[in-house]
Amino acid sequence: MQIFKSVVGRKIFMAITGQSMVLFAVVHMLGNSSIFVGPDGINAYAKHLHDLGPLVWLFRAGLLTFVLIHIFYGIQLTLENSAANPTAYAVKKQIKATFSSNTMIWTGLMICAFIIYHLLHFTVRVTPGVVQGVDALGRYDVFTMVVSAFKNGGIAFVYIVAMCALFFHLSHGIQSFFQTMGWNTDRSQCTISAIGKAVAFILLAGYAVIPISIAVSALIK
Repeated sequence: MQIFKSVVGRKIFMAITGQSMVLFAVVHMLGNSSIFVGPDGINAYAKHLHDLGPLVWLFRAGLLTFVLIHIFYGIQLTLENSAANPTAYAVKKQIKATFSSNTMIWTGLMICAFIIYHLLHFTVRVTPGVVQGVDALGRYDVFTMVVSAFKNGGIAFVYIVAMCALFFHLSHGIQSFFQTMGWNTDRSQCTISAIGKAVAFILLAGYAVIPISIAVSALIK
């Protein structure tokens, strides 16, 4: 299909898949926040997802497809841009360039590496030191698994760094979505940029507060 070959088409697919993952990140963060209710909160949430059976795996397969498309086009477009500008300028002028926009490929690769680690850690549960068991109601004890993991300062640090990478990636990625789709104007650009940064910060805070609070609590004790 011609749309897959054009730069505009690939950018649109990147934008759509990217924002789909943002929506997932928001829903996932809300689900993870049930850990603050206590063991019953997050264990009940995990049990509910498990009871969905094939639907969960179908959703995961779809999300994985989006992730792979996003990564593939991201790397491809970055390489094409680099090939089109092979020489460095003595004075490099960048209009509206930011740290977030300049590091999109690197923060994206960091997030990709983290997703693999996160799946091995809490989904496949094959990383060293994972504490597994069941609670008093016979449900998988996600609460104990998460708390025991983040009591390890090194693991908590990895998660916090990954969430910082997510923040920088989304700070530019969300506003880039509106630009790619042609939905922004000079008048709305500042507002869209502010909203993108706000959403990125909410996700950073929402995800990072879990490992930070558990790690700090472990240090205090």
